[in-house]
Order: sequence, then C-alpha cells, then structure tokens
Amino acid sequence: MTDAAYDLENPEIIPAATLVVFREAAGAPELLIVERAKAMSFAGGALVFPGGRVDLADLALAERLMPADPDEGAARIAAIRETLEEAGFAIGFSRQPDAAMLRALRDRSYGGEPMEGLLRAFDLELDLDALVPFARWVPLGRMKRVFDTRFYLARASADAPHAVVDGNENVRLFWASARQVLDLADSGQAHIIYPTRRNLERLARYESFDAARAHAAAHPVRTIIPFIEPRDGADHLCIPDDQGYPVTSEPLETAEQA
Repeated sequence: MTDAAYDLENPEIIPAATLVVFREAAGAPELLIVERAKAMSFAGGALVFPGGRVDLADLALAERLMPADPDEGAARIAAIRETLEEAGFAIGFSRQPDAAMLRALRDRSYGGEPMEGLLRAFDLELDLDALVPFARWVPLGRMKRVFDTRFYLARASADAPHAVVDGNENVRLFWASARQVLDLADSGQAHIIYPTRRNLERLARYESFDAARAHAAAHPVRTIIPFIEPRDGADHLCIPDDQGYPVTSEPLETAEQA
C-alpha cells in the first residue's frame, strides 16, 4: 500500500483530547483503560484511554480560563469532561467530589449541560494545571473524519471514588499497567489502535507518575502525523524518532490492525 491510498486532502479534522490517568501500584503504575463498544464508528471494540471530541462549550469556557491559548484550554477541559462522563472519574477539579456529587455531575454532563454551568451549580473550579501535556496525534488515514487528539497525563487522588464504566460508548473499564495492556493485545485478548499502542510502549518505560511527568517535560509536544515509508522491503507506518517513543515504525500490514 502506498501514500496514495490515504486521503490526505482536506479531511475533516476534529479537535479531541484524551486523559491518561495514573494510580500508583506495586511494580508499575496502573492506567485507567476503557473498552469501546463494538458499535462505535471510531475504534469500535478497542481499548483506549478516556477521551473524546472538544465541544464548543469547552472552547467558550477556555476563552475565560486560559485566554492565552484557548485551544489548549479547551482540550484540557474536554479531557476532564470526557473522563467524567466515560468513567465517572473526577480529575482536574479544585476539590474531589464525593460519590453523590460525582453521580450528579456525570448525569448532568451526559445530559448536555456545559462544564461552566456544572462548576457554578456545584461551587467547583477546574485545575487545568493538573493535566500534563504528553502528546498530540493527527493520524491522517483513509477516513474523512480525522481526530486531532491531545494526550494528557494526570494522577488519580487517593480519595477518588471508584471509576464506573458508562455502559454506552464503553462496555468495560479496568486499571492495568501499560505493559499488561500491550500483553493483552499481543495475545489476541484485546484490540488497540496504532496511536494507543505507540503511547502504551512509551508509557511502559515509566516507573511512576513523576517519572512520566519528567519525561514529558523533556519532550515538548509536537504534532505527530504518522507517515508511510518503505523499510526492509515493506511499507511501514512510521512516526518521528525524536519524540520519546521507543518504537517508531511498524509494518503497515500489522499497524492497521494494531
């Protein structure tokens, strides 16, 4: 397969954000993982980090909270909101909501109430600095819809209520180390897409959230656009080799199924 098979002209690029939530565990930190419903048009049946598209309401709030870079602020707000909706998990709030408040926040957010209204209703503020920029991917491909996804790292608080899967877009939720998720995929017990695999390989190198945060700080985020290049007699799907990823190339035949 060649570059010509990929539609690189005028795709609909959709701003999105995803949150890699860490909790400390023996051996290696665990990450919050959700399994997408098979019926979903994007990454159906795949294991992913919580996340989704940026809404106009996220951007409106970001223009007040982060006026110097509202696009960045909107992505952080979207990552917080989507994690709340998909996993019932509160990250990036000024204080940890109790279980009852968390259920109400989630229900009202799912119902379409903007984050700004929720903050007023529950006397909360957002701590956008709790999210650590980690990566930004724009995987241009065959589909007209392309997600421009910003990845963030965050640490789960010790008093956070249990995460609960939404049962709508996602059908399963669990905590696992990056290596464990990769092992599930490699054994055929799970499906992960190319950006998730590359980020899990990078995350598997860190022995703690602090180590991951330090590594992220040493690699300022640049947009990663995977590209196709012939290597060793076969087409490979590749990413730049200076962004902190231990694996930067995979045969296209397996990469599209990864």
